[in-house]
Amino acid sequence: MGRGAEARVIRAPVREEVRVELGPRSYAVVIGAGALAETGQRLVAAGFGGRCALVTSERVGALYRKPVLESLRAAGFAPVLVEIPDGEEHKNLASLAVLYERLLEAGVERGSPLVALGGGVLTDLAGFAAATLLRGLPTVLLPTTLLAQVDAAIGGKTGVNHVLGKNLIGAFHQPRLVLADVDALSTLPRRELVAGVAEVIKTAAIGDAPLFAELEERLDRLLALEREVVVPVIAACVRYKARVVAEDEREVSGGRAVLNFGHTLGHAIEALTGYEELLHGEAVAIGMVAAARVSVALGRCRPETAGRLDRLLKRAGLPTDIPSGLTPAALALAVRSDKKSAGRRIRFVCLEEIGRTTFVELSGEEIVNHL
Repeated sequence: MGRGAEARVIRAPVREEVRVELGPRSYAVVIGAGALAETGQRLVAAGFGGRCALVTSERVGALYRKPVLESLRAAGFAPVLVEIPDGEEHKNLASLAVLYERLLEAGVERGSPLVALGGGVLTDLAGFAAATLLRGLPTVLLPTTLLAQVDAAIGGKTGVNHVLGKNLIGAFHQPRLVLADVDALSTLPRRELVAGVAEVIKTAAIGDAPLFAELEERLDRLLALEREVVVPVIAACVRYKARVVAEDEREVSGGRAVLNFGHTLGHAIEALTGYEELLHGEAVAIGMVAAARVSVALGRCRPETAGRLDRLLKRAGLPTDIPSGLTPAALALAVRSDKKSAGRRIRFVCLEEIGRTTFVELSGEEIVNHL
């Protein structure tokens, strides 16, 4: 399936705002420098007041909790701080139970907004806690990684991992507001920044060919975090995902599944490596190249197109080869355990051209056999 591109990366302002249109659940995604300092006033403008919770990770909290807490207090809020350990290995039911306990002990009420400050792991975990605690708390997301700003914080997917697979336990719970402060990207370790670029490239590959061409031209400037490039690139990705989510919020019609490009095998690789060897974006990069290889084997994609994707990912510094030691049988079993499988079949996203995809029903064994 394909979608036309609307966003272009040219001389954009330092700040952009994108609406995710979902009727009464619509919300704004603000992208720009200094957005974290606006948290309090934005919550007041959204009609909130009183007690709130700021959930963050230990590392991110050390960097950014102070300006967020100051902003909340200046706006009249009484924020409760809850910090959890960093890392994908903590995105599980045990950490969720601790988060529930800390929030309840703090006296959080049903109308208290939960402000989630951190990367994709944090926003997924805190978002799922908000979706389920007291039958639903309003959430405001402050994504601090590139991956979270272009993907995890947009669209309302929340969840935790299970030993049998990634994000197998979760819920749809749309935020009330997303503030993506691009200045936070400057403190990311290089590896995490590069991992986020994988999701940017994914977005361009599946739905925005002109953006893909811009990335081929301006990748170095994106990695250097030049604001005039970073802000519009993030906004382009958010606009695309907002359109997809608006068309298929809960993956009912199936259109939203296009966002899973590279994730079927990427999630399987993450699970088989214990969520410790690879960052999510690195696993997705490997999964995208593998998906393109499957697409070529099925006659859906030209080798030149797959090569173009592989080259851009490598230029970004991302891995593209399946880790040694992962057997085809293990990969097939992990793919079958993916939450997107149905009747042992996967609605696999194949690449046709840059900016255009299609779905093919395949078994885990068929996917692996085409690699």
